[in-house]
Amino acid sequence: MKKIYSLKSCNTCQRILKTLEIPKGYIIQNIKESPISNTDLEHLKTLSESYEALFSKRAKLYKEMGLKNKVLKEHDFKQLILKHYTFLKRPIIVVENQIFIGNSVKTIEAAKLALKNEQ
Repeated sequence: MKKIYSLKSCNTCQRILKTLEIPKGYIIQNIKESPISNTDLEHLKTLSESYEALFSKRAKLYKEMGLKNKVLKEHDFKQLILKHYTFLKRPIIVVENQIFIGNSVKTIEAAKLALKNEQ
């Protein structure tokens, strides 16, 4: 899979996308306009080994819904991500069988290297 999950209205995602040299053949999916499918989420879970790794605890809804005070299980993380795009950590960059989740400098630098090796 060669795909990037991002949010068009997220300044951080847009800034990161501008710094990436994305080879031809990659799909950039705006998760607000085209929500993640169950199939894609399952694939991401396989690569990341958990739904929690894909879940954004920084989302405004996370606090508003009081989820920080609840004990969430893998099934809960999956359902919340499928229910609302804001719960998917972003960007998520998939280079074949490698996954890069989030916007930390270390993660983005590793993704850049993987993308460069694709060219």
